Amino acid sequence: MSADIPLSLYIHFPWCVRKCPYCDFNSHEAKGDIPEQAYIEALLNDLDEELAYDSGLSSRPIESIFMGGGTPSLISPNSIRHLMNALGERLNLTADIEVTLEANPGTTDYEKFAGYKAAGIGRLSIGVQSFSGRHLSILGRIHTANEVTEAFQAAREAGFTDINLDLMHGLPDQNPENALNDLRIAIQLAPEHISWYQLTIEPNTVFYKRPPQLPDDDTLWEIYENGLALLGSAGYSRYEVSAFARPGKQARHNLNYWLFGDYIGIGAGAHGKISTSDTVIRTAKTRLPADYIATQKGTRKAISEDDMLLEFLMNSLRLSGGFSRKIFSSRTHLPEAKLNEFLSQAIKQDMVEEIGDQIRPNNRGLQYLNELLMLA
Repeated sequence: MSADIPLSLYIHFPWCVRKCPYCDFNSHEAKGDIPEQAYIEALLNDLDEELAYDSGLSSRPIESIFMGGGTPSLISPNSIRHLMNALGERLNLTADIEVTLEANPGTTDYEKFAGYKAAGIGRLSIGVQSFSGRHLSILGRIHTANEVTEAFQAAREAGFTDINLDLMHGLPDQNPENALNDLRIAIQLAPEHISWYQLTIEPNTVFYKRPPQLPDDDTLWEIYENGLALLGSAGYSRYEVSAFARPGKQARHNLNYWLFGDYIGIGAGAHGKISTSDTVIRTAKTRLPADYIATQKGTRKAISEDDMLLEFLMNSLRLSGGFSRKIFSSRTHLPEAKLNEFLSQAIKQDMVEEIGDQIRPNNRGLQYLNELLMLA
């Protein structure tokens, strides 16, 4: 039953100071003042429509909230507080709910962080990408390496004890020493969580139109192997392809995504996933901020049986711990025979292992995830 599937809330804030050349998210450079009040009201109208469409959502416990972007830290703490209060009136928020807000250095200070903390934000995800001034410039970031450290320290002083740092590797002209130095600095700051992922060139980005010179495969492999060893030796356990955490500090919101849980998506360009008694519905909202404020239009589409297996595996096989057969059956509505066809091929190619009820990728499967998914 859908009521037994964990439920989260994703809220998208589409504005940023400047669009980064690698970014393919729904983000738009802010021209003048951001219409905060109008956007918050649009978010609440959007949520009300979701709750009206599926009356069961309002009673299901919300276990996590993630405010992503764009740059949510461009929004004032007062607006975030108003939003959080309104969410509490409409939703069944659990007592230990995880509430994450993405923040970029250069858009925050102690006062803002203290305001977010008072508003009910318990976890921060700070977009660092690199501690190298040269690479920050190449990536189009608006902050300096010093501003990252200042933002992190300000967040600590404001009372945040659960912080993620986002870092990229495989950057243009990056060598292994550059990449490992980024990790060393991040580890010295001692965040609870580090997201460390390779830069990929996505369509509809500046980098796609004008590709930079990226490191060769041998260099990327050296960065990858040495980076994994460095993170492990510093006490960060890899629980997902690009996610590393101190004990007990895995991102609960992202774990829900990867285990094919449900989430309401509100905001310009936001996506959601809601299970019914016999299928799974994907939702998507209109992307342009002005259009969204005006109408909050969106689409709903059931995932076809042909697509369901791949969608499930694309998420769950990112996890080092994999998934259980019970979760597969309850969250896809597919017969186990559908999974067994894939599983026999994946085991034969030494990419997946099955221990009891648990199915998980081995190191080879995690390393060659795209090739593994091609077996589905």
